[in-house]
Amino acid sequence: MIKLGQFIYPWGNGHYSRMMSLDRVLPEHVKDELEMHYSSKGEVYQKLLQKFPQKKQQIHEILMPTPIDGKHGPSVTLSMLNLLLPISGNPPLVIQISDYLKKEANLYNSQKFDLVINDGDMGSNVLAERRGIKSVFVTNQFRPKLCRSHFFFYPSLIYISRQIAKATKIVVADSAPPNTICEYNLNFPDKIKQKVVYAGHFSNIASTNHKPKTDLEKLIENTDFGYWMQTGNRATKEFTGKKYEEAFHSEGMRKQKRLVSHAQNDSSLDKVKGNDGKTYSISEALEYNLDWIQIDVGFLSEQEKDTVLNLCKYAVINGSHTAMGEIIGTKAKPIIGIPVYDEHVNQIRWAEERKLGILANNTKQVIQAVYNIQDNYNKYEEQLVEFSRNFDRNGAQNTAKIIAEMLEN
Repeated sequence: MIKLGQFIYPWGNGHYSRMMSLDRVLPEHVKDELEMHYSSKGEVYQKLLQKFPQKKQQIHEILMPTPIDGKHGPSVTLSMLNLLLPISGNPPLVIQISDYLKKEANLYNSQKFDLVINDGDMGSNVLAERRGIKSVFVTNQFRPKLCRSHFFFYPSLIYISRQIAKATKIVVADSAPPNTICEYNLNFPDKIKQKVVYAGHFSNIASTNHKPKTDLEKLIENTDFGYWMQTGNRATKEFTGKKYEEAFHSEGMRKQKRLVSHAQNDSSLDKVKGNDGKTYSISEALEYNLDWIQIDVGFLSEQEKDTVLNLCKYAVINGSHTAMGEIIGTKAKPIIGIPVYDEHVNQIRWAEERKLGILANNTKQVIQAVYNIQDNYNKYEEQLVEFSRNFDRNGAQNTAKIIAEMLEN
């Protein structure tokens, strides 16, 4: 039996979704029986418990240090104060790091892993190296370019990149150059390039056995609309949602149809706003053949999400790497990016330079971007079709092959 450890960083949903994609295909490539252990905290830990109710003994709560939420995404001030002071129920960061590494070390010592897969958890790289255990670090970041106002983060970037470099193999979850969406977030030095592999994007869009169309799918047929997508943790979604609302209340959006996904499993959010100013349920809107302006959905099923991405004219996102791959790579649709972090800025700017989308930092720029894409849709479509043709969406399969080879060797 092969014993593998997965250490999943809990900030955002991209790390979790990548590892679950890998989890599905690993048995196809590793011939021996697998025993998988999962480690994370918070929302990701709860998702793991729900997904694998029969494997609770193999799911471990590791309190990995993460930034502290603020009103508009992570709070830089609170996160820096937390270095030496307890903030919002979080012990000082120096204590958090010590405790989390001790707990991970105990897990290593008790389980005797044959190989570990670390998605975003750089501390596990250090523990694996010290024990002579092979490690795979899956990432879309190494040493990101910083905005000028964030220059003080540079020393921490250097430190983090050194810990990432301790992995046996660094797997970039993206297409190889020149089609690497996260190019400006990498910047690998020459001395570690021999251990870097561009495996391809871990696309979430999978072929499904389509069930009968839902009322939502029927409602959006034969309609031009924009898909306003929320992703990430609570603070990130709140920040994005506020930006969206500011845009919706502007004069320029009065006639722009949009579907808003809140990424919350809460059906009370499901509603349709008509051009008459009244609010309806999705079923009512379909029954009345409503002339709608906005649809809010708490949570889209995989089938509904696939349909929305197929039918929308453009998508508005925060610049998440996972979402960008699905939209511009798999579905060949232009994006409007409203960034939260520097990594988002880098990825959206990369797409903008290639005419795959537009970077927008404020409401005025968002409105301009909507009309720019509509007025020049054929030009964007031409570039997107070419990019999609060269887009590698086999990241999970290729990473599984790499892991199988490492185990065999």
